[in-house]
Amino acid sequence: MRRAKLAVAGLGRMGRVHAANVARSCPSAELAWVFDTNAPLAEEVAGDLGAKAARDYEELLADPSLDGVVVASPTPAHASMAVLAAQAGKHVFCEKPISLERPETLSVIEAAEAAGTGLQVGFHRRFDPSMLAAAERVRAGELGEVVLFRATQRDKAPPRPEFLAGSGGMFVDMAIHDFDAARWLVGEVESVSAQGALMSGVDDYHTVVAVLRFGARALGVVDVSRVAGYGYDSFVELMGEKATVRVESPFSAQYEWRSPGAASRPLVESFDRRYAAAFAAEIEHFARSVLAGGGFEPTGQDALAAFDIAVAAAESARRGEPVAIGASAGSQDSKPR
Repeated sequence: MRRAKLAVAGLGRMGRVHAANVARSCPSAELAWVFDTNAPLAEEVAGDLGAKAARDYEELLADPSLDGVVVASPTPAHASMAVLAAQAGKHVFCEKPISLERPETLSVIEAAEAAGTGLQVGFHRRFDPSMLAAAERVRAGELGEVVLFRATQRDKAPPRPEFLAGSGGMFVDMAIHDFDAARWLVGEVESVSAQGALMSGVDDYHTVVAVLRFGARALGVVDVSRVAGYGYDSFVELMGEKATVRVESPFSAQYEWRSPGAASRPLVESFDRRYAAAFAAEIEHFARSVLAGGGFEPTGQDALAAFDIAVAAAESARRGEPVAIGASAGSQDSKPR
């Protein structure tokens, strides 16, 4: 069976995760190229994974046998790299967010449409086995009408200041995953009301809370933090008129240590461990879509919708009042001002 020949552009933390998955965990894909502005790093990763290291981005795009590109560069470079890949006739998997600017996000969507190439965005939770199992039962009607969506996401500690400076802020960088999950599991969000607590010495929040309104009968509550301290955590709850479903964070090992008066189990330390299966599954889905010539999901429109919610949440936190989706400026980062 033919495998999709893919390249990974950008070899930071997520880029290395994607490159390893393409090379080792996705039966429908093979890793043809890797690229990073840090040439020695690209050579090292290429050697480890049996790929070629491109001297520049244009070199890998010029390969006529290349089917698709996984764009995992720093966020400010996502849009330009995705557009170039589409114009070269390559299918594109782009990490979220596509851009910190709404017009640039639209330019990527339009470039893919004009070129007739696929565009998939990295909302990996849609590929988590537990989330998928819950979603199937929700869509089968077992939950009844959803009345409450709850999502929590917590990092053990903040990332490096240089990452925070270009991340776009907590709503676009972290909470956007929860906003996408809300749309995927419940439906379109009409308005959001958000608050944030400022991080010491950094122009960003360390913890945010957002209340979503889906319509007359359904609400959502999202809380996200960078300073949990105990480990990485991510869970979702949907309450319906017939039942409730919770998707919890798994423990990192299936054993419990018991001592007098206490019991403990080891916790997951980071998002790449919690969602390891989902990261592999989303790239496998991308590769299969490349081979099939269609079926790319989540789409660029999904990315745009989640971005609009994130920007509205940021605007709400700044103004201290609810914001309707689409009513905010929509083209700035989500850090406080």
